[in-house]
Amino acid sequence: MNERALRVLEYQKIISMLEDKAASSIGKEMVKELKPSSEYEIVKTMQQETNEAMNVLLKRGTPPLGGVRDINNQLRRAKIGAVLSPKGLIYTADLLRAARRVKSFISNDKGDKRSHYQLIESLIEQLHEYKDIEDSIYNAIISEEEISDNASNKLRSLRRKIELKKQSIRSKLSSIINSTQNKKYLQDSLVTMRNDRFVVPVKQEYRSQFGGMIHDQSSSGATLFVEPMVIVNMNNELNKLKLDEEEEIKRILSELSAMVSEIVDQLHKNMKILAKIDFIFAKGHLAIDMDGVNPKLNKDGYVSMKKARHPLIDKKEVVPIDIYVGKEFTSLVITGPNTGGKTVTLKTIGLMTLMAQAGLHLPVASGSTINVFEDVFADIGDEQSIEQSLSTFSAHMTNIIDILKHVKHNCLVLFDELGAGTDPVEGAALAISILEHLNKRDIRTVATTHYSELKLYALSNDKVQNAAVEFNVETLSPTYKLLIGVAGKSNAFEISKRLGLPDFIIDGAKGQISGENIQFEDILSDIEKDRVKALKNREESQMLKEEVRQLKEELINQKEKITKIKRDAQKNAKVEARKILAEAKEEAESIIKGIQKISTDIEKEHRKKLQESKDKLKTKIDKINSQLTEDVLNVPNYKPPKSLSIGDTVKVVNLNQIGTVIELPDESGNVLVQVGIMKVKINLSNLQLAKNEENKDIVKSTKKFIKSKTRGVKMNIDIRGKTIEEAMLDVDKYLDDAYISNLGMVTIIHGKGTGALRQGIRQLLKSHKHVKTYKQGAFSEGGTGVTVVELN
Repeated sequence: MNERALRVLEYQKIISMLEDKAASSIGKEMVKELKPSSEYEIVKTMQQETNEAMNVLLKRGTPPLGGVRDINNQLRRAKIGAVLSPKGLIYTADLLRAARRVKSFISNDKGDKRSHYQLIESLIEQLHEYKDIEDSIYNAIISEEEISDNASNKLRSLRRKIELKKQSIRSKLSSIINSTQNKKYLQDSLVTMRNDRFVVPVKQEYRSQFGGMIHDQSSSGATLFVEPMVIVNMNNELNKLKLDEEEEIKRILSELSAMVSEIVDQLHKNMKILAKIDFIFAKGHLAIDMDGVNPKLNKDGYVSMKKARHPLIDKKEVVPIDIYVGKEFTSLVITGPNTGGKTVTLKTIGLMTLMAQAGLHLPVASGSTINVFEDVFADIGDEQSIEQSLSTFSAHMTNIIDILKHVKHNCLVLFDELGAGTDPVEGAALAISILEHLNKRDIRTVATTHYSELKLYALSNDKVQNAAVEFNVETLSPTYKLLIGVAGKSNAFEISKRLGLPDFIIDGAKGQISGENIQFEDILSDIEKDRVKALKNREESQMLKEEVRQLKEELINQKEKITKIKRDAQKNAKVEARKILAEAKEEAESIIKGIQKISTDIEKEHRKKLQESKDKLKTKIDKINSQLTEDVLNVPNYKPPKSLSIGDTVKVVNLNQIGTVIELPDESGNVLVQVGIMKVKINLSNLQLAKNEENKDIVKSTKKFIKSKTRGVKMNIDIRGKTIEEAMLDVDKYLDDAYISNLGMVTIIHGKGTGALRQGIRQLLKSHKHVKTYKQGAFSEGGTGVTVVELN
């Protein structure tokens, strides 16, 4: 890409803004090296990277890139087997941790599982994790200058010994300096260090009386720092321990460095990938700050920027412009007064193109499209050179010659004030010739000018289009809006008149201009007036359309309100009718309940009297039966057995059944007897030792009874539609029958409904004597609508 274009279009300022967004030094270095690409696929990939990063930032936040540093020096040292410093090892562990955290950041986000970030994820998948090495380094090294006691058991032991030795020395010295005999020899009662050995300050005049090794003296010479002889050996032992400590630290650092040396290549790859990730997310941050949009890319030479804002102007102040070139026309000639925004428009086109081809999002509206140019050339600004004795015109022309020499088909060329700085007639002729040459080669060109000849050239050429920067003559201020299809005016006469220049001078100036030029400028003025009028009419038309739309909405709303009122009235009438009907129904039900209550009371009284009659009849029948037993049937009296043994066969008199004694009588004389499949407690007074013939007859009748009961019992009972009381009675009887029938498993069908019937039945099952367990039915059995019961 043309270096001069990058400079005059202020591309480097965008790079500086991007550099501020990078989190690491190696990420910043990648930003500095960023240049626009002319390869369509590369630009497309870079734009996709930025788009993915922006989406990640908006959905998940900033990735954890702390600890990403340039550790190339440490890696080179590790590769040749050198021992790394604690600082180098910490930086290496930081890089490993950053790789692990970034990997986790992308893979473990639960709030954004459906999103897929193809390019970023493919980079992150290449990161290597070595948690064991990372933990070993962090466990051994506390900071860039401190090794942890946890680095090894030996180091911990040595440091403990060093502390104990120091305490012993201090204790010994404390006894020396606090001694009454030694106080007169000492300058101060304190212990200090010289040459890494403990010493005390001794007065110069007592050096012979106070034995020891002199290590230093004060600047005045009045104080000598003496190591007492009694602690010389102790200090020697302390120094030996410190040397051992240093050796152990070297061993630990050597061991950790060896671990790093085994993964140098992987660490180098991690560093490059993390730098690239940091660089990509810096682009994402810049896109968010600029309200950037991912532009559509094309290879057709078409540029269309909607609501484009120059990225170096405060977005609160910048005026968005719409600009397009390359489809209906290949060249655009922008005219208008000075300070009207022509150069800013030119720089906006150029800088936006460079940014897009560098993979950066653009501060434009959605739907903007950018062609991927092979190169961008720009002749903008005053390139006057004193050293080369070049005038402004010469400097511009030198640059234009260089552009024409190197420009190719798929290039963008930008000219600011083309042909300016020399005779207007010759300058205009040169400008037209240059534009015509580029136009014939189908090269996309945008030029600014004040020359009327270029406006006429644009009007007479289908591939060239006029454009103007709008200027408000009334306020003498530019609006900075770009109007494509309209030729601009310099407005020199109008501006001068508004500023107070006398009319006769303005009229004299007009007289110096040819009639054709005046007529042309008047036509441009009329076109501008017509444009303003048309714009005003369009705005009024839009306002009328908006009013019509609002009136239409109001009518629709009024119609909906009327419809709603009618609907509500009908609804209220229906509600009132239902209310009257409900009251009548409620009153009728109340009357019916009263009648039913009276009927129930009569029925209860009838049942009471009927029961009394039944009881009287039963008493008479029992009495007659008793008489028949004693008198008519002449049933012989029996005596209860005096002694029973387990296994004796007995007759249960009141049941007329034969059973077997399985438990002897208790204190109340009750005996546990097995009668058929039932175990019953029966008093001795109701038992009689059985005879063999009676035993056979009763067993036969019992078997017949059980067989008849078993034949009629089903494997399930359906109680749906019954009340809880009815159901409980039916289930209780059914369980007795099932138990007698020796059924192991039965099913109670109660349905789902509100669950009240199910709860009632399960309360019964909890305490029922025949129930062993119960559970909810499987899905194939009916689920919650059935309960499966296992019997004892």
